[in-house]
Amino acid sequence: MENFMNSFSLQGKVALITGASYGIGFNIARGFAAAGATIVFNDINQELVDKGLAAYKEEGIPAHGYVCDVTDEAAVNELVKKIEAEVGVIDILVNNAGIIKRIPMLEMAAADFRKVIDIDLNGPFIVSKAVIPGMIKKGHGKIINICSMMSELGRETVSAYAAAKGGLKMLTKNIASEYGEYNIQCNGIGPGYIETPQTAPLRVEGHPFNSFIISKTPAARWGKPEDLMGPAVFLASDASDFVNGHILYVDGGILAYIGKQPQ
Repeated sequence: MENFMNSFSLQGKVALITGASYGIGFNIARGFAAAGATIVFNDINQELVDKGLAAYKEEGIPAHGYVCDVTDEAAVNELVKKIEAEVGVIDILVNNAGIIKRIPMLEMAAADFRKVIDIDLNGPFIVSKAVIPGMIKKGHGKIINICSMMSELGRETVSAYAAAKGGLKMLTKNIASEYGEYNIQCNGIGPGYIETPQTAPLRVEGHPFNSFIISKTPAARWGKPEDLMGPAVFLASDASDFVNGHILYVDGGILAYIGKQPQ
């Protein structure tokens, strides 16, 4: 048992985190790098990739950045080949790239609905499909899908996002079912409400949404990006080799809680 903590190490592992120029993906990559992984990421255009490379450099993390649209199957297949040639076979995939369009359902065009589904659900299918053959040959692999509390709950204006994230939860379970025998584990992380630059305007004291989230969270606070690092490293490491098809909600207890009684 003296080497037990080594099972949490990602030393020598190649991790691809999609859309990880900033935000949740970037912070998961920081955790992976601290655990020893080689970081690879993509984004939709060169400007975002360059911003990401600069951010990783500032953190002292050597990272490999590529331009790729996760909804373009041919481009994704080329990306995976390139990563295998230039960095190594992918051991860990985090399907993080995603978008949200907050539009009431009756006002939402079908084209907008399809776009969210394409990026948030078809993208993880396409990228997973591209990396699984290499994982099978290698004899192991970890896939982590970034789900959401909207994988479980509905909310006004997010019909497309909730549909995509609900589908992603079931894609996670199906990849686990289909490829578990090849020592591939596919799990999800469902972040709660996290302190990011995007949520900064909502977190101002006195803002109704800030009060709403704090009242709905047993932890009585927003999550910090660092709160996602430990769960992500666990699911990417050998410590989780018998955890498969599970969605780990990192939400401060929101999903367990009915909420405070009105005064």
